[in-house]
Amino acid sequence: MATTSREPRDSDVYDEAVRGTCDDASLCKRYAVSIGYWDDPYLEYFVRLPKERKAPEISRGYYARVRGVNQLMTAFLKKTECNCQIINLGAGLDTLFWKLKDENLLPKKYFEVDFPSIATRKIHTIKSKPPLSKPIMESHSGESLLIDAHSLDSSRYAIIAADLRELPKLEENLKKCNLDPQLPTLLIAECVLIYMTPEHSSCLLRWASSTFLASMFINYEQVNMADRFGQIMVENLQSRQCHLVGVEVCRSLETQKARFLTTGWETVNAMDMMKVYSCLPPADVKRMEALEFLDEKELLEQLMQHYCLCWATKDSPRLGLADIGL
Repeated sequence: MATTSREPRDSDVYDEAVRGTCDDASLCKRYAVSIGYWDDPYLEYFVRLPKERKAPEISRGYYARVRGVNQLMTAFLKKTECNCQIINLGAGLDTLFWKLKDENLLPKKYFEVDFPSIATRKIHTIKSKPPLSKPIMESHSGESLLIDAHSLDSSRYAIIAADLRELPKLEENLKKCNLDPQLPTLLIAECVLIYMTPEHSSCLLRWASSTFLASMFINYEQVNMADRFGQIMVENLQSRQCHLVGVEVCRSLETQKARFLTTGWETVNAMDMMKVYSCLPPADVKRMEALEFLDEKELLEQLMQHYCLCWATKDSPRLGLADIGL
């Protein structure tokens, strides 16, 4: 498959197309929640229910994604007894902070990073919706709570407007919000690295592995992109000016794992989403599968085989992070 690691020439158009994927994902999640795939009472404040029906295989794919990431994240929080911090990279309109608060699983601090336009939009929504702002106030301690058009920083939750390709600025903004390199740190990226060149994503992964004494990185994104089905996925996104400039790292589970092992991580696991699906609690999967009839099981399998979940660890204090799995 012909690929390039260079940024598209018109970077503004490209970045706008990438930002558009935030809305696509949020709409798909909102639809799946409305059908009952999983519970998320906060998503409705950020996203209107789409008028058109989504295909069942899309909703099942998002179910596996949400459940898989949540299982790994919960295991990390329990392993560290919540004495940790989470950095959600390219967080979009994610609602994890509120769900973790409801479950009494909030880390010491939860950071979100995304493009300025998305961060600004999210902060505006939070400020205008008491069910979103109230939990932030309830979890806050101390005097300084910053909230303006472009940033939000409380003692437990921060939204940072930054470009992940500009690491010095990213690190500076995180430190302003009291990032603690001594705390065990979980980093989450969902369909983010593939929109960065391999050079940029490698720098980000190397920064993460070298900054924290104990850390785990959960990465959800495309895999097996060298076959015909993968090529069609690439072409569909390119038609929307959304170029997957990091796709060469998504050729296989082995290339996915190699990106971590070459950037300072000690252990790495990778599964395609069909395998992840098989590891989820059988009773809940049975409940979910009864929600909608699925005619095209082969299409679901093809989709699931072209996405994966990777998790890598670095654990100098020997907290047992390498034992975390599905």
